[in-house]
Parts: sequence; C-alpha cells; structure tokens
Amino acid sequence: MKQAIYNHFHPDEKAFVDRAMEWVERSAQQHELKRTDFLDPRQLEIVTMLANRNADVAVRFEGGYPEAERKRAIIGPDYRDLDSEQAGVAVLAVNSPAGAQLELDHGDYLGALLGLGIKRDRIGDIHVHEDFSHIIVTDEIADYLNIHLRQVHRVNVLTDVLPLSELRTVIPKLEEMSLTVASMRLDGIASDVYRISRSKIVDPIRAGRCRVNWKAEEDPSESLKQGDVVSFKGLGRFKVLEVDGVTKKGRIRVKIGKFI
Repeated sequence: MKQAIYNHFHPDEKAFVDRAMEWVERSAQQHELKRTDFLDPRQLEIVTMLANRNADVAVRFEGGYPEAERKRAIIGPDYRDLDSEQAGVAVLAVNSPAGAQLELDHGDYLGALLGLGIKRDRIGDIHVHEDFSHIIVTDEIADYLNIHLRQVHRVNVLTDVLPLSELRTVIPKLEEMSLTVASMRLDGIASDVYRISRSKIVDPIRAGRCRVNWKAEEDPSESLKQGDVVSFKGLGRFKVLEVDGVTKKGRIRVKIGKFI
C-alpha cells in the first residue's frame, strides 16, 4: 500500500511523505488536530494529495495572506470546523535606520533568523520594503524573535509583533526575458536564462540542485510548460510566463520571468 503511494513521489520526498501520512492517519483514526510548521508549495501539494485520499480528513492552509507561498497546514477530522481553528501565524516587523534597509535583502533576513537557531520551517514568507520588513512566523517564536533579533547583516534593527491585519506584502518583481528555443527542455531554457553553457547547467541538475515547481528534478531533458517555476541553488528562480508560438525557423518563442 505504502509503496504504491511512494511511486507518485520523488525518492527524496519519502521522509516528508511518511510524516504527512502519519498526520493524516492520526486525524482520521485518533481524531487528532495537527497544525504543521510552514510548508513549501510542493509539501502543501503532497499534504493535499494524501488528505484527499482519506474521506475522514479535512485540511486548511494558512500563510498569513491568500497568495502566500509558504503556509501552515491544519489537518483534522472532517467533522471539525477548521476555519475556526487558530492558524498560529504572526507578523514580525523589522525596522532599521533610514537608508540602511536598502542594503538588506531576503537572504539577509533569513540568515539572521537562522543564526538565532530558528529552523527554516518556522518562517513563512519574508516581505522586504524600502524602510522595513514584515516576516511571517509561527506565533510560538514571535516573542522570542521580538526580544533577540537586534541585527541583520551588521545593521542594527528594532522589532515589533503585529496583528495579521497590519501585514504589508510585496509582490515579487520579475525581470522579463524573451527567448527563442529549440525545445522546452529544462537544460536548454535554464542555460539561456542564466547565460551558462548547456554542458555546465547539466551538472547541478543531475546533482539534485534544481527544483521544478518545488519538486526535485534531476533529468536535464525534462520538458517545461507555461506556469512552471524553476529554481537552482545559488542561481535563483525563474518562471515560464508564456509559450508564444513558433518562429518561421521552427524555434519556440518563450517569455520568462526571472525573480529579482
């Protein structure tokens, strides 16, 4: 039974699939309510797939705002009203001296939090504004961070915990690129996006440093489609925005959005 389920997932995902199956089974059989830490979109997809296999289980996701990328899952027996359950999500506001914030980016904030011993799955989306940042965290660690986060990449900061109603989000900026490619192969498109030779882009793919839609992808010939989000460790992320027909020479016109 379990092996049949594993066949739907990448081998690297087995440990998480096991945890998610346990959450679902305990909700169905022991009527337990489970509130997870923050999950990435691929993990959310796995939880949804497993919960949908069990008619006795319901699931709700909450990341602080509807478009959140990282969300907590609330898994419970189907008779419970999950909408009335607390999601346990808080907003940590981080303020720095005028002008200093311009030097800080998403990685600086994440690094500062991890440097305090906080696990990645306790942190949701990070919204960096010109003179402050709003970081979504589990409410269990909000007070700890409010006391201890005093520096981000050598910049002194002040913090506050805000209600979700005061969250100010940032829509990710995309640098648009128009490409013409011979095929929709992952390695070909990625080499054009990152301006790296195809032979050099193949190595990180085969080494497991590439994800397509947050799922590990080790096949350089994997075909991409409109809407796919691709990430490479150390290189960043891009999204296939549009596949726009074929040129007279038979090449495919593709519009890419590179996250900046």
